[in-house]
Amino acid sequence: MIPELGQIALLLALAVACIQGTLPLVGAARGRADWMALARPAAQTHFVLVAVAFICLTSAFVRNDFSVVYVATNSNSALPLAYRVAGVWGGHEGSLLLWLMMLSVWMLAVAQFSRYLPQAVLARILAVMGLVSVGFLLFMLTTSNPFDRLFPVPPDGNDLNPLLQDPGMVVHPPMLYMGYVGFSVAFAFAVAALIGGNLDATWARWTRPWTTAAWAFLTVGIMLGSMWAYYVLGWGGWWFWDPVENASFMPWLAGTALIHSLAVTEKRGAFKSWTVLLAIVAFSLSLLGTFLVRSGVLSSVHAFATDPRRGLFILAFLAVVIGGSLVLYAWRAPKVGLGSRFGLLSRETLLLANNVLFVVAMLSVLLGTLYPLLLDALGMGKISVGPPYFDTVFLPLMVPVVFLLGIGPLARWKNAELPDLAKRLRWAAVAAVVVALATGWIAGRITFGATLGFLMAFWIVAAVATDLWERVRPAGAMRTSVVARLRLLPRATVGMMLAHLGVAAFAFGVSMVRTYEIERDVKMAVGDSTELAGYVFSFGGMSEVVGPNYDAVQARVDVTRNGSPVVTMRPEKRIYRVQRNPMTEAAIDPGPTRDLYVSLGEPVDEGRAWIVRVYFKPFVDWIWGGCLLMALGGALAASDRRYRAKQRQEREAGSTAGATA
Repeated sequence: MIPELGQIALLLALAVACIQGTLPLVGAARGRADWMALARPAAQTHFVLVAVAFICLTSAFVRNDFSVVYVATNSNSALPLAYRVAGVWGGHEGSLLLWLMMLSVWMLAVAQFSRYLPQAVLARILAVMGLVSVGFLLFMLTTSNPFDRLFPVPPDGNDLNPLLQDPGMVVHPPMLYMGYVGFSVAFAFAVAALIGGNLDATWARWTRPWTTAAWAFLTVGIMLGSMWAYYVLGWGGWWFWDPVENASFMPWLAGTALIHSLAVTEKRGAFKSWTVLLAIVAFSLSLLGTFLVRSGVLSSVHAFATDPRRGLFILAFLAVVIGGSLVLYAWRAPKVGLGSRFGLLSRETLLLANNVLFVVAMLSVLLGTLYPLLLDALGMGKISVGPPYFDTVFLPLMVPVVFLLGIGPLARWKNAELPDLAKRLRWAAVAAVVVALATGWIAGRITFGATLGFLMAFWIVAAVATDLWERVRPAGAMRTSVVARLRLLPRATVGMMLAHLGVAAFAFGVSMVRTYEIERDVKMAVGDSTELAGYVFSFGGMSEVVGPNYDAVQARVDVTRNGSPVVTMRPEKRIYRVQRNPMTEAAIDPGPTRDLYVSLGEPVDEGRAWIVRVYFKPFVDWIWGGCLLMALGGALAASDRRYRAKQRQEREAGSTAGATA
């Protein structure tokens, strides 16, 4: 009966979403306060119903209810409990329910924490999110029902894809989807503002923390996906420009442009039309990623193979959402106005250049992702667009972005002076050049690519240090200590600095690992050893390991340095009993300055020896540490108390924007 309860909950959620998406919207247009008041309880009820459905599906996995088709396809009685729970989103139908669950979480958050908004504005926002939910509920109930029954009931399930039987799968999809779906809030705010005609600094201030929070979640989700690829796929890479990786990276790029554009709209009232367009684009790219993953057009370790009906439904939904919002934008945007004027050299100009570069970078990724699909669809042959294209087109765009990233926070609003900026940043530039060259020399080889990457990283660090010092140094008659002034810094400012330092850490890690990593494939029998970057890897033999749902052979590799033991590494080759898929389980010894990475290839010489791949990866963990710093910076910025203070003031005084709406 539990699957039936989940099915009923989804049907009721569809009915509630229809009410949420229509009556409050009509009420806002006609001034019906009673209809507008339905938006918040509808969003709360929608959350409860979707949560019930999600719990029912999770319960079916935990109880091994193989009468449910989706459970029988993606689980097995021998599957560990954590992976049974992760199996809920391990296939198409469940991942769609997870998408819907995250949407209902964001709707509930907006309903609970946006009480300061004018009633008409909140009604429009929740109505737009309700209409998005209607689309996904219809998609799920008509083509992708996770509660479909199976008869006769099989004795056991087909098991979860072995690639997904990893701790990262427990947290990666929820974090990624929180970011994906979080941009629906920015989209809803934008569409609501276009309908109501209240595109102003107040609207930007309302939207900014929600957008920043979604961006932080998406950053963590992409980081976890990169880590999963690094230690699960066995090839030692952390990013391969896979189409599904790109599907999550494109909304991140658009979202990064959006949070910077929102800053200008809030502070100076400029870029209003551009900011709304970016909000529409960011969510549209999230929907495009959903289409790419679930339509079956991609072949990827991340993608779910599905039937064409699903792809056509998502494509139609994509056309309605994007087309409708763009028509509304074309109708309303010309009436918005251009906002405040600013000089050719100003913080507004630098942020605009930053925005343009991010959008061009996003379009280059979009072209590289969709071009092979278009050629294939038109019958013009199959091609593969891989890392060479993206490295050639994307990376050069990031150099000016990083340069502007250092200058932007120090430039003044409205008008800045070039001699003044040059004077304030001269020592930062000198320090960045000197330290970049010194780093290459210490690493043992100075190359153009590595030096450029180091220069980008240290330029950001030096520029942030300059900005911080200018903010906290004692000036004039003020005798406040540096520590006291540090405590007075707004969270948004500290978050910005942390996020920029995260970019620096990321650039440094990428430069180190791309330039100085060492890889070696060797044939090793018991007693053989190989040396790599001063470490000696000795092959100690193989042993058999019996797992809960797999059988494995495990190697023992003893690592020493200068005769002293460092670590014993145990890479595995696994065979999962149900699907009989061979899997490589790499052994990794992480460290702040390097990773040692060992993976098993195939046996040779009739099993007496093995091909072993050994890596030395300097500073690779700085890549993910940089992503964490970016996400932490975003979280701090989203929690800035200034937003809450202004919200209280608006609630008490009665917002001017609310009266206009």
